[in-house]
Amino acid sequence: MSTIEHIRSRLAALDPSSLDIQDDSALHAGHVGAKGGGGHYRLMIVSEHFAGLSTVARHRMIYAVLGDMMRGSIHALAIRALTADEANSQPNRKET
Repeated sequence: MSTIEHIRSRLAALDPSSLDIQDDSALHAGHVGAKGGGGHYRLMIVSEHFAGLSTVARHRMIYAVLGDMMRGSIHALAIRALTADEANSQPNRKET
């Protein structure tokens, strides 16, 4: 299973209505984290589990679900975590 598939599998626990994961590792070639094997990823996730939570709380929820991946296969993770209402009110939103 690829790292993206593994991330997608773990994030299924948050019942996302939309999930987009980009591997930006090639943009960081030569970076210390890349040398250690950890990838750089960008995440856009829409879930009602985020309703009423601050950005920090949403990120903590995602980090908890990803667990040990954050200390190994993921070196850096840029997160955009929204509820469906927030995503629908944003221009140029991307769905997968």
